[in-house]
Amino acid sequence: MEKFVKINFLGAAGVVTGSKFLIETSEQNILIDCGMFQGLKVLRELNWEDLPIDVSSIDVVLLTHGHLDHVGYLPRLLQQGFKGKIKGTAPTLAIAEIILRDSAKIHEEEADKANKEKLSTHIPALPFYTIKDAENTLKQFEMVPEDKWIQLSEHMSCRFQYNGHIIGSTFIDLDINGKRFVFSGDIGRPNDYLLHKPKKPEWADFLFMESTYGNKLHPKDNIEDVLTNIVLETLHKKGNLIIPSFAVERLQTLMYILWKLYEQHRIPNIPIFVDSPMGNNVLDVFKRFPKWHKLSVQDYNAMCNHVNIIQLYKETWETIDDKRSKIIIAGSGMVTGGRVLTYLQQLIDEPTTTVVLVGYQAEGTRGRQLLEGAHEIRFFGKYYPVKATIKSIESLSAHGDQKDLLDWVSNIKNIPEHVYLIHGEPTALDAFRVKLKDEYHWNVTIPKLSDVQKVIL
Repeated sequence: MEKFVKINFLGAAGVVTGSKFLIETSEQNILIDCGMFQGLKVLRELNWEDLPIDVSSIDVVLLTHGHLDHVGYLPRLLQQGFKGKIKGTAPTLAIAEIILRDSAKIHEEEADKANKEKLSTHIPALPFYTIKDAENTLKQFEMVPEDKWIQLSEHMSCRFQYNGHIIGSTFIDLDINGKRFVFSGDIGRPNDYLLHKPKKPEWADFLFMESTYGNKLHPKDNIEDVLTNIVLETLHKKGNLIIPSFAVERLQTLMYILWKLYEQHRIPNIPIFVDSPMGNNVLDVFKRFPKWHKLSVQDYNAMCNHVNIIQLYKETWETIDDKRSKIIIAGSGMVTGGRVLTYLQQLIDEPTTTVVLVGYQAEGTRGRQLLEGAHEIRFFGKYYPVKATIKSIESLSAHGDQKDLLDWVSNIKNIPEHVYLIHGEPTALDAFRVKLKDEYHWNVTIPKLSDVQKVIL
């Protein structure tokens, strides 16, 4: 009997978000990641469609890490009939729990608002999923150890290996009938402030590789010098520095750098407000899993004590009304939602305000609009003129750049039968495809959304 594997590219194919890859075999069906689409409306609308597969036939979900675009679709998967286990490292499941609870709360609040203010064409407007849906999803979580092979069935096993993107993140080795399928997840950087450097795969028959920055090298700017200058400029202008931040990893990294700059007497004791309920919960994950990052207990405590951590929404308004120059770090990183919207709504039309974008900005997000020089921006149904100074620090990205990606594959001893480039926009994917062909002469494909590939073993 012919042995084969069918690969269904259900997300992050030709785009950055919505990671979902279904591996169908005669023994088991495995879903690698289960993320939501973000960014452009045409992509976000895909979230509302049922997956074009028999979801009840999926035996297990394996998670590379806990970001929304890798875990945010899980409750919908359960609604469509999934009954298996959801496996990930302990910090990944802790992050996923935070993100799913927070996401469900936002979905419920948005549906409530749409119904009260009659903002939706759907009557009634329904949440994408509820807090109860999220709670049910958590019951199917199962923690796996790092770096140990786990038997999934007679001829299938998997292993989760550290890849330094966010706390708990891994790449996944999946062995099927003696062939190794490697899913990179999101690959971190070798000299991260908080995380250890990524491990590298040593064998890959079939490689599924992220290409977010496949066409770029991160600037070699000294991040500490750049941030120091921005803080001093903010003080000189007697203004506010607003940093929209991803709650996982980026927020903690910014806290660490700003604390170190103060410790080194490079910036004065300017008030720093951290306004991200989710980010606060992620801080607790760092405390619970010290082996997964570089921070000592002493540095962790000093960093947390140096900032003002906002808990209540009324404190957000108190911070806005505070006339002192200050630094505000608030979610979300792509300015798609969260507390940062309130700050920007009130302060983006002031020339003394500086907004610093510190990570990847997907197409269709407010962050991307600001990055590309939008003269006005829409919050809560109204347009506001952008008079603030907009800056970007790409070198703070948690994604490896083209050089890092090439280095990540440098230990692979064999020639892969096939490389699939995923999790990137078209220009980044194609540039990295050309680079891999030139450097390694590998057989590289850029799959499209909903493509199905059959591999004979």
